Amino acid sequence: MPWFAPSYNVAPQSIQPVVRLNQETGEPEFALMRWGLIPYWAKDPKIGFTTINARAEEVTEKPLYREAMKRRRCLIPSDAFYEWQRLSGETKQPFAFGLQSGELYAFAGLWERWKSKEGEALETFSILTTDPNKLAERVHDRMPVILERCDYRRWMEPGDPTRLPIDLLRPFPAEKMRSWPVSQRVGNVRNDDADLLKAVEPEAASQGSLF
Repeated sequence: MPWFAPSYNVAPQSIQPVVRLNQETGEPEFALMRWGLIPYWAKDPKIGFTTINARAEEVTEKPLYREAMKRRRCLIPSDAFYEWQRLSGETKQPFAFGLQSGELYAFAGLWERWKSKEGEALETFSILTTDPNKLAERVHDRMPVILERCDYRRWMEPGDPTRLPIDLLRPFPAEKMRSWPVSQRVGNVRNDDADLLKAVEPEAASQGSLF
């Protein structure tokens, strides 16, 4: 199992822990991958800057994600995610979203292995998004696909590529989640500490700048 430290403000292109099935044993394993999927056929790795998220309704057809959806599905462990709510003009308020239970959960993800011209391998991932539930729609028009624990194995199993588990790509039940306003410090990826997840009064959160 690779070593990794807690992260409270995960940024695109950073290296993060992902859970997938070992290709030889079929058992779950951790792997460290870069956030921003690069298809195996890509000529330029810069495509990974635009593929941190994949829309659930496009993954079976869009060439960027089609093959990974068939054979390389994974879990991205998390206990919270951030979204920004536009209040007025340029004013925005960040919110954190987690489970009512406070437990760890997993996003539905896709992963790929890409090789450079020099033959160096790079493994990358993308997080799937779907329509928001009643809680998330107050802040944003999309939300990450959060999987029920009982569906983890089914999501990762390659199975029959003609019968993909697309039924799992749905909004997570709003009644199982909670959200709370957090500090605008999350707008700067250099800030990466546990205080970022603390609830604040919206008036306090709006003080200061993003950078």
